[in-house]
Amino acid sequence: MRVKVKRIGHHTLPLPKYETEGAVAMDLRAKLDDHPLARVLVRPGTDERELCVILGPGQHAYFPIGFAFEVPEGFELQVRPRSGLALRNQVVAWHPIGTVDSDYRGEVQAALHNRGTHSFIVWHGDRIAQGVIAPVVRAELVEAEELSETARGGNGFGSTGST
Repeated sequence: MRVKVKRIGHHTLPLPKYETEGAVAMDLRAKLDDHPLARVLVRPGTDERELCVILGPGQHAYFPIGFAFEVPEGFELQVRPRSGLALRNQVVAWHPIGTVDSDYRGEVQAALHNRGTHSFIVWHGDRIAQGVIAPVVRAELVEAEELSETARGGNGFGSTGST
């Protein structure tokens, strides 16, 4: 499947891509050149001054990824968290999964939240989220007086596997 991708702004970030042959998700990177919280710091281990955003403990922010997508009708782009950020740094997606609809043409963003006790630095170009193109089904909803019976019935949260 071919998906058109439009670069937003003048930046040199690579197109989102699948990093391995078996990868389901493409990596999405932070574009910070016009981020309102961006500042310039020297990246540790280098002499390079680079744009970054510091997320303090408990803080969250949206991060543009520098691209808009023409998602085909019948599909969505799911913006998902990167497990390594959560595991190593307690930085999680503010929304577990974000949906980019097939009729949206604006720049995609990822929301990050620092659940840790230390500040976390997001550098321009860091991989901050993953994108998955997935099929969707639009249901035709039909109002009914009754629904079919099941073993679970109306038992809610935590009830699966308890019957």
